[in-house]
Amino acid sequence: MKTKPEKRILLSYPHMSGDELRLVKDAFESNWIAPLGPHVDAFEKETAAYAGVKSALALSSGSAAIHLGLRLLNVQAGDIVFCSTLTFIASVAPAMYQNAVPVFIDSDEETWNMSPTALQKAFDDAEKTGRMPKCVIVAELYGQPPKIDEIQKICAKYSVPILEDSAEALGATYDGKKCGSFGKVGVYSYNGNKIITTSGGGMLLSDDEEYIEKARFWSTQARDKAPWYEHTEIGYNYRMSNILAAIGRGQMLHLEERINRRRAIYSKYKQELEKIPGITLMPETPKARSIQWLTAITIDKEITGKTFMDVLNYLNEQNIETRPVWKPMHLQPYFKQMNAKYFTHGDGENGSVSDRLFNTGLCLPSASAMIDDEQDYVIEALKRYLSA
Repeated sequence: MKTKPEKRILLSYPHMSGDELRLVKDAFESNWIAPLGPHVDAFEKETAAYAGVKSALALSSGSAAIHLGLRLLNVQAGDIVFCSTLTFIASVAPAMYQNAVPVFIDSDEETWNMSPTALQKAFDDAEKTGRMPKCVIVAELYGQPPKIDEIQKICAKYSVPILEDSAEALGATYDGKKCGSFGKVGVYSYNGNKIITTSGGGMLLSDDEEYIEKARFWSTQARDKAPWYEHTEIGYNYRMSNILAAIGRGQMLHLEERINRRRAIYSKYKQELEKIPGITLMPETPKARSIQWLTAITIDKEITGKTFMDVLNYLNEQNIETRPVWKPMHLQPYFKQMNAKYFTHGDGENGSVSDRLFNTGLCLPSASAMIDDEQDYVIEALKRYLSA
């Protein structure tokens, strides 16, 4: 049995290479600290080229990018927005900034992401009520693409645009195409726990260059072209600084290395943990290349005799950080008191896939900087507890 580590094994944390410091030093030496600067311009161009889109806008957070994306799609007070339910609240909160009405869409079993079946149910209901959504926010859970081709086909049928929330999926691909490039607008996040980080930040992407220019205007307090500060619209202080962009550029140099490492971590977990009866890993579909931002498992209590919270508490005692799968948005108190609509993948009392995933799911340490001995300790601790 391996010795309990003195240093806590964390879920996901920054992995720095040294190139970040080199570029930050350049920003300091040129005195381009803030606002904006050449590293911001370069970060936008490099990210757009990487994603395969025409234009990108570096912002203060992924939430800011979603918010501006919703404004670009003309989401206003009272408008309906279809949203993935199994996601972090930042996917949905910007719709609340616009006083829109969320309708939540269940996951499917094969991707854990938005279910095309549930999405079609929601559109069928919208046709009956005569209230179509202004857009569909498709979140990409833990670095995994959804069945985006099927979702695109459904949305195109009703001429409803997609806002692709790729906050957790920078570098993931579906049928060879980068996540973040499928929607009318796409979003990346550079939060401290993401696959690469600027410490905090986000990116808005689109093939519509006029969209990005409009968002650029809004993101810098909507200042009109005049000798003085003049405003005909209300904007935001949403831009990324030159320092943070320099960090992001240094991180981008190593993105593929980070993806390969996290995929290797997932593969090792899969090889070792699926030997345990009652343990299943989040699947990866044939068309998808997940970045495996976080490795997530489900724990069948009927087989293991343990709940996901039992496992979480035990691993916490072993100095291992884990986290439950995101609590679905339709179960959140804020949205429950709104009586927000929710469309399930299946039918009947047990038709909600996201409910089941929340009640059985656990995310394991997946940082690309995690060493083999640390992962071995996590695997050994899980095996020991689940065989007890």
